[in-house]
Amino acid sequence: MANSKLIVVEGPQGAGKTTITDYLRYTIPYTNLYRLCGTADSTPTGKKKAETMYRDLVEYLKKLGNQSINLVFDRTFFTEENYCRLKYKEYSFTDVYEELLEDFAKLDFEIYYVTLYLEDESLYTQRLKRDNKAVPKYAKFEAEKSINQQKVYLEMSDEIEKKYPNIHCLKIENSKDLELTKQELKEKIGF
Repeated sequence: MANSKLIVVEGPQGAGKTTITDYLRYTIPYTNLYRLCGTADSTPTGKKKAETMYRDLVEYLKKLGNQSINLVFDRTFFTEENYCRLKYKEYSFTDVYEELLEDFAKLDFEIYYVTLYLEDESLYTQRLKRDNKAVPKYAKFEAEKSINQQKVYLEMSDEIEKKYPNIHCLKIENSKDLELTKQELKEKIGF
């Protein structure tokens, strides 16, 4: 039986992933934070690179199951699937994504899939004004792109919740006061 939490935080650019994952890392005892960015290769050869990276990640997670350590991820293979569905990349990742998700659902953790979103989509314009963030070529920060990503992330959360009842799918509206978001996470994740 799982004695550790695995929390994956996903959401569009500007939804607040960095803030929320930092909060989770420093609030939940015995927690490691991983911040992933995928591969820069958006050509068909990039699919193999992404597949190798994420299959290795799932194998790594299998080894850490039931070790009394909590893991928080700021993006994983869900981002790859989102970007491919939106045609930011020149390939489909769905076949690999479905296999990874199947293995992910079997991990020996209490699993949380957190989707951050903004109800007031106009906030993306202001939140995406960034000075110190790397910008991938295929995903330039634009409000319209974040809104499209948000729609797909919310759809993906529904799909996961329907197919994998053991994965706690949380949709967290993140334009409210940060303290309210923190309280909501505490209540829903239980820490």
